[in-house]
Amino acid sequence: MTTTAPRGTGATSAGRGDGGPAPRRAAIAARTLRTDRWWLQPLLTVVALVAFVAYSSFRAFQNAHYFSEPYISPFYSPCLTTGCEGDTFPELFTGPSWISPAIYILVVPLGFRLTCYYYRKAYYRSFWLSPPACAVAEPHRRYTGETRLPLLGQNAHRYFFYLGLLFNVVLTYDAVLAFRDETGAWGHMGLGTLVLLANAALLWLYSLSCHSCRHVVGGRLNSFSRHPLRYRAWTLVSRLNGRHMQFAWISLFGVALADLYVLLLATGTIADPRFF
Repeated sequence: MTTTAPRGTGATSAGRGDGGPAPRRAAIAARTLRTDRWWLQPLLTVVALVAFVAYSSFRAFQNAHYFSEPYISPFYSPCLTTGCEGDTFPELFTGPSWISPAIYILVVPLGFRLTCYYYRKAYYRSFWLSPPACAVAEPHRRYTGETRLPLLGQNAHRYFFYLGLLFNVVLTYDAVLAFRDETGAWGHMGLGTLVLLANAALLWLYSLSCHSCRHVVGGRLNSFSRHPLRYRAWTLVSRLNGRHMQFAWISLFGVALADLYVLLLATGTIADPRFF
């Protein structure tokens, strides 16, 4: 017995194997048929990123309370001008007093995170709704990818990655200097020392788990058997890469918390607990 499909369902006789035309795609007027709270993750991403941008912008333009011997805020390191507080890094030039030293250096960590593959996904979905979630239609009619300005600048990610590694070295150096006391003698260790060490470690994990790092280590090899050491390094980086999203968020808030700790010390709000 032959049955007839209801009108408007898009079904045809193709499913019966009689050579009829292929079924048409069903037209769904609704933006999504999902019933869960799919909008929650994009919303939380917007809140978190806006909060970080607001706090970091305030601290960068504040131009104060970023050094408390022997600690320096990661927002102001490396401090390159002669007007910098402390002596954790060689002063390279004299800048106008009304320009915060943080302005000269934040372009590198900002550019590294702004062009990061994970952060692209995060803010594309949350701010541009492109798309906001799986199985949810986006409001944009056209998509040109990253072939035009300003998204063409995303291709500079690998260069920000190289510069970011230099910043990691500097922040690790700051953490080593945190083992000195106010007189410059070694042997000091306070809570701030651990804060700067943790911040440097998290930034290294974020950088080494980067997709560009994985490509640099082993992405261009045609035969891993001929490069066993690079294969081991690529395997390790690949494992870290699987947790790149977690490292991206933890290191982001780690930088803010390290800065906040130095701010509280510099303003005399708290005292630094010392272990020896």
